[in-house]
Amino acid sequence: MTAHINAKKNDFAQTVIMPGDPLRAKFISETYLTDAKQVCNVRNMLGYTGTYNGIPVSVMGHGMGIPSITLYAHELINDFNVKRIIRIGSLGATQHSVKMRDVILAVAAGTDSITNQKRANGYNIATSATFSLLHSAYETAKVMNIPVKAGNVFSGDLYYDPDESLISTLEKSGVLGIDMEVAGLYGIAQQFNIESLAILTVSDHCLTGEETSAEERQLTFNNMIKLALQVAIKP
Repeated sequence: MTAHINAKKNDFAQTVIMPGDPLRAKFISETYLTDAKQVCNVRNMLGYTGTYNGIPVSVMGHGMGIPSITLYAHELINDFNVKRIIRIGSLGATQHSVKMRDVILAVAAGTDSITNQKRANGYNIATSATFSLLHSAYETAKVMNIPVKAGNVFSGDLYYDPDESLISTLEKSGVLGIDMEVAGLYGIAQQFNIESLAILTVSDHCLTGEETSAEERQLTFNNMIKLALQVAIKP
């Protein structure tokens, strides 16, 4: 175990699906996994391992923000031999062509965080999804008849950002939406040479003001979850 994950060495599958909310991890394990067991609960950051269509899969919360997701991802990779992390979560849309509850495949992620610069001697290195996972998710979505949009996202350090020009800049730049974690996940995945992908659902619209409730974010967004699980069990 580590200071933040009180699991045993082999408690995690090599593929971990990570929502921000640990209660969403609980919902996924109880709803979709077979023979799921809780493997960690430090600070109520719940993690579970079970099977999906006979293939071992783990689900664990990662909290909010790049520091939180990179902390848990670092320990999963280096202490529990995790080889693939799929983030699922919410996204604030920054394009009028992106609609509420759309499923977004994050091709690459920009950020205002300096976290990835620290990994690259101060340079702004692009952070992107693993292509094989991205392609698998895109093709699997077709088979499952789940409409998806693929494009770039932006991971902000501040949920309540005082920069009034941010959203308009993202809109002009063609960025599909804003979250708080994808760039951190993609950066640490590149650092340790593991596979990563983010599959997101539009929960808020930064241009129209539309939003979903906290309960809906926690308990729904099933298309995103089902798609992530199908991608997780592919070789």
